[in-house]
Amino acid sequence: MRIDVHHHFLTRGYLAARERHGIRTGPGFESALAWTPEGSLARMDEAGVDVAILSHTSNWTPYDAHEAGDLTREANDFAAGLVKAHPTRFGFFAALPMPDVAASLAEIARAFDVLGADGVSTTTNYGTSWPGDARFDPVFAELDRRAAVVFVHPQAPAVALGLVPPVPDATVEFMFDVVRCITAMLFRGTFTRFPRIRFIFTHGAGGLPALADRIDRNARLQPAVAERLPEGAIAALRRLHVDITTSTSAPSVAALRAFLPGSQLLFGSDFPFVAPAVTASGLAASAFTEAERAAIDSVNALRLFPRLARS
Repeated sequence: MRIDVHHHFLTRGYLAARERHGIRTGPGFESALAWTPEGSLARMDEAGVDVAILSHTSNWTPYDAHEAGDLTREANDFAAGLVKAHPTRFGFFAALPMPDVAASLAEIARAFDVLGADGVSTTTNYGTSWPGDARFDPVFAELDRRAAVVFVHPQAPAVALGLVPPVPDATVEFMFDVVRCITAMLFRGTFTRFPRIRFIFTHGAGGLPALADRIDRNARLQPAVAERLPEGAIAALRRLHVDITTSTSAPSVAALRAFLPGSQLLFGSDFPFVAPAVTASGLAASAFTEAERAAIDSVNALRLFPRLARS
């Protein structure tokens, strides 16, 4: 069995909102805006993906609170409808209209109690702020109460948009912000204060494996930070889940295997921006052992999503 935890979808309302706000897609990704459920299923079949956990792609900060609320509700209703239509092929992470805390709490309740979400999706930043900020504690406290799975997708922060022309934001800024987000949450104690949340970070956790020792060393130099990490930074980081999307090259695999337990790695594709077959072929050709590949394909995901297990 193969479970894709990093599989996106788009809605008509979201595409219309992008057009109204003049938001453009990065070079090479225009075709992704033509996403359809049928396209997902076809590419899943080509790559041997049995189940995809759907998540929306957007950072909601370009929209005002009312519009963001409408767009997230539309996205969640649409995703729940796809799961109902294809219960053995799809699950979904509910979008939250962050940074609006009150609206996000309301959508968490609706997503889990009414729509049957498998978890929630957030982004690595909310324009000019990052998860771990104390004002977001009520959201994480509720997700911790529910022992929720939280899928964290990268975005370029406002300060880095178009920072180094002609380099697209997704090329490196997304990866840098994965590390920035994880470090912010680590130093602010999010992972230790809300230990029941199962976090999934993407793209091999960006540069985290290479920087973890440096992050740990600097955390220990700050008494207030060290106090929030009684087992140390490395122990907290090694409990995170990470998908291997675009991270199956020999250097990436070596870094992941050296840093994270095999139990924390998951299959992800980033469709429709990257075909699932890219990760599937990369995994097959990688240095992961057969047992490790089986764990990445489904064993680890089934611990997070036991309802997906075949009867």
